[in-house]
Parts: sequence; C-alpha cells; structure tokens
Amino acid sequence: MDWSVQATVSWMLCEYFGSESVSIIAEEDVQALSEPDSEGLLGMVVTTVNEALAKAPIYGLNGPGKALMAPQVLEAISRCNSSGGPVGKHWVLDPVDGTLGFVRGDQYAIALALIDDGKVVIGILGCPNYPLEKESLNYHDNGLHKFSSSSTSEVGCVIYTSKGSGEAWMQPLIHGNEGLQGPNCAKLIKVSAIDDPALATFCESVEGANTNHSFTAGLANGVGLRNKPLRVHSMVKYAAIARGDAEIYMKFARGGYKEKIWDHAAGVLIVQEAGGVVTDAGGRPLNFSRGMYLEGLDRGIVACSGVKLHEKIIGAVYASWDSSNL
Repeated sequence: MDWSVQATVSWMLCEYFGSESVSIIAEEDVQALSEPDSEGLLGMVVTTVNEALAKAPIYGLNGPGKALMAPQVLEAISRCNSSGGPVGKHWVLDPVDGTLGFVRGDQYAIALALIDDGKVVIGILGCPNYPLEKESLNYHDNGLHKFSSSSTSEVGCVIYTSKGSGEAWMQPLIHGNEGLQGPNCAKLIKVSAIDDPALATFCESVEGANTNHSFTAGLANGVGLRNKPLRVHSMVKYAAIARGDAEIYMKFARGGYKEKIWDHAAGVLIVQEAGGVVTDAGGRPLNFSRGMYLEGLDRGIVACSGVKLHEKIIGAVYASWDSSNL
C-alpha cells in the first residue's frame, strides 16, 4: 500500500509540475522492492498503481497513455528522495500514516503537504475510514476511547487547506466511478468552541512505543481534563481537532525518538487554518525547514482548538516536566 500510494502521488506531481522541478520528501524507498525475491510484491504494486492512475479522468486529471511498467513505478518511488531544507518548494508525503490502523481496518491517513521556503503552505489529509458526521462516531470504552464509524454512516473524506486562507475544507471521497462533483460538495470545517478543560476531549496515539501515555495522563489530570483520552491512529488526530470532534492533541516522545515532518506537516496547517493552535511544548511554532526531522523540538507537540486550552497545557508542561522521566 505505501509503495503504491507513493508511486501514484509521485507520478501525478511530476506529470503536472515537471519531474525536474518537483522535490518530494517521503517515507519509502525502493530497496526492499528491488530485491530478487520481491518480484511478486513488485508486481502487485505495479498493478495497484496502474489501477489508481486509470481512474485519473474521474478527477479531471490525465493518466498515463499506457500502463506503467515496473521500472517506471520504481523510478516514481525513488524520485521521492529529497531531504528538504529552508529554501525552495518541497512536497512532503506520508503514503500511509498509521499502518497499524490500516491493517486493523481502523483509522489511517494519506498526508501530503507543500513546504515553501521552510513554511507549510498546503495541507491535505485523505482519511478513508473517517466518518463524515460526528454523530456517526462510535466511542468504544475498554479502558480508553477509540472511535470508528457506525455501519450505516458514510465514511471517507479529504480535508485540505492553504496557508493564510483561514479556512479548512472537508470533501467526501469519491466511490466507484461516480465522478467528481466539484467544490460545492466540500464543507467548511472549524475547531470546537469548547474551552473548559472539564468538557474537552484529548487525542493521543494508540500505541505507546513512541509516546508517553503516563505523562499525558498526568498533564490531563493537572489541567482538569475529565474525559478519557481518544486514542487514534495516524494524523486523523489532527483531523479530529480541525473538525471539532476533539479539542486537544498531545504527543511527548520517549527519549531518543525524533519526529518526522511527514507525520505532522499537513495536519498542523489544517488545524491552524481551521482556527486552532499548534506549537511545541515550549509554545514555539514547529520548524519544518530543517530537513526530514522536526529539529529543535521542545519536548513535545501540543495542538489545541483554542488559545485558552493551549495556554493551560503549556503551563502544565512547565509545572510537571522536571518530575517526569522523559
């Protein structure tokens, strides 16, 4: 799935902007696909890419004149080898953010952002399993909150924005061959107006390998959050904040883990343009100008629906950090 998405997006970007002028930072490389015993896997990737590109006309786009061959698919994947930096335009792609969620049939996202001279200027999140309506969310409680869509709800959306627009939009996915309906099917989304910690819901990662749940639990208690955490795979957490389904997202990585820009770029801009606030735990903007990693990150990441909640979280971080083991 990751390779197929990366090849498809890479091919499209290069088709429309020219391969010589497109810089793409992405997670996957072709090493595993190029092994002699990976011929079957490569064949499946090539088939999936061609199936996706064949549907380009549905979206008003041009596909290849004929099916891509394996070398062309490998070239499209390997073209995503930029290291970014403070100068120029760089596309940032996470082809499948939340692989475990994808495998489990849970939440995952396809994330694409454009960085221009170190600033994120376009953010796009494709969320195939995210319900279009908040009322369709099911909250499963077995020691934590985790949402999925009800069996009767319409699921799947694309959320997108551009820097300085002050707007974020959500558009339903296209299913089958129904065709693109145009901008009128997109809906303006905004962050929640809740600023009382006792009423707020906070998101965090499902898995604890690269985040400290006990520290966020302590922060939540310290600022008066009463709802149990909403643990969600992938950048769908940012989508939840932007759409008003939750108010806070906190991530504090365990020692030695470095945050990658493709895990945050699109989601950060979407939350900001929807009216929210995203900084590191020191209250500073995230720096996307220093390559593949969020270098200089102060302790963690805090995204909130508004300034009041954000200030409370940042204050709690300063009050409790010295006693933590991060």
